[in-house]
Amino acid sequence: MRKIILSVIGIFLIIASVFTAKSLIDNKKKPKPVVKKVVKTVFTDTVKNKTINISIPANGILVAKNRIELYSEVQGLFNGGSNLFKPGQTFKKGQALLRINANEYYASVQSSKSNLYNEIAAIMPDLRLDFPEVFTKWQTYLNNFDLKKTTPELPEITSNKENYFITGRGIISTYYNVKNLEQRLAKYNIYAPFNGIVTEALVTKGSLVRNGQKLGEFIDSSVYEMEVAISKSFANLLKVGESVTLNNLDKTETYTGKVSRVNGKIDATSQTITAFIEVRHKALKEGQYLEAVLDAKNEANAIEIDRNLLLDNNQIYVLKDSLLDVINVKPIHFSETKMVLKNVPNSTIILKRPVPGAYAGMLVKAYQEKTSKDINN
Repeated sequence: MRKIILSVIGIFLIIASVFTAKSLIDNKKKPKPVVKKVVKTVFTDTVKNKTINISIPANGILVAKNRIELYSEVQGLFNGGSNLFKPGQTFKKGQALLRINANEYYASVQSSKSNLYNEIAAIMPDLRLDFPEVFTKWQTYLNNFDLKKTTPELPEITSNKENYFITGRGIISTYYNVKNLEQRLAKYNIYAPFNGIVTEALVTKGSLVRNGQKLGEFIDSSVYEMEVAISKSFANLLKVGESVTLNNLDKTETYTGKVSRVNGKIDATSQTITAFIEVRHKALKEGQYLEAVLDAKNEANAIEIDRNLLLDNNQIYVLKDSLLDVINVKPIHFSETKMVLKNVPNSTIILKRPVPGAYAGMLVKAYQEKTSKDINN
């Protein structure tokens, strides 16, 4: 019985092996599937050389063209000004920005002026006797002398004798001492040199102000300047007085400025030159960030394409008889996303968008935009 079972199993294995071998032979004879060749569709453009306006983008921060940092040259209590001395407060030209209490110093100035008056009055009898020809002008000076006003300039001395006499009485030295005191007295009041606004206030009414202490900042809010750095290759193209378009970061506001100054020195590290753009507008504020577009020059017989289309060794892809090829070009200018090229013949078909995996000799077909007639059909 055992032999019969083993014989059956053996016959079954032989039959299975025959069928398996036949199946493998049949599969081997089947033809391999043909892989369909894919031809990529590319976006193209036809070259038409024209004059390209090259603009230089730059950016910077607005700074008031007229600004002063307020420091005290005297000491005393701060009494305020014509208006409240706080950030945002406006002042007109000539208004008092700051007043420092000068009562004590004012008294010493008045005392010195009184001494000068007394010294001149003391020499009047001698002038009448010894110098009658100059007595009248000195008498007129005394008559016009007002302790409440600035000390007037001494009469002109016309002879050596008069000079020796006046100098010998110490009148000249007393006069200049009084003028020195008056100059210092004027520093107790700080007046606005132009219409503007306080941007920083470091003292309040009643504060003790010390000599050399910073009191605040005052700017002219009607005119600003923006410093921009331009490549040295455009140094000879920047001219004072040329118009510049300025935009805010959101591109929602546009302003017009002009080149006010161009530095005569190129930065050795960055190889850039500094230009200053002046702009006036009520909506602008100091510290605001703006972008500038400087019109550098017009380049004839050139085209403008995307920067990512440029290959190594200054080449771009062109389409010739449904095959990609490369040609040499001459880049003239690069912006953030675009570039200006020369040496590209008219009517040359170039790629409009990059093609992943592209190579010279690659078979492609140009994308044909459907017209309204094709769509209706």
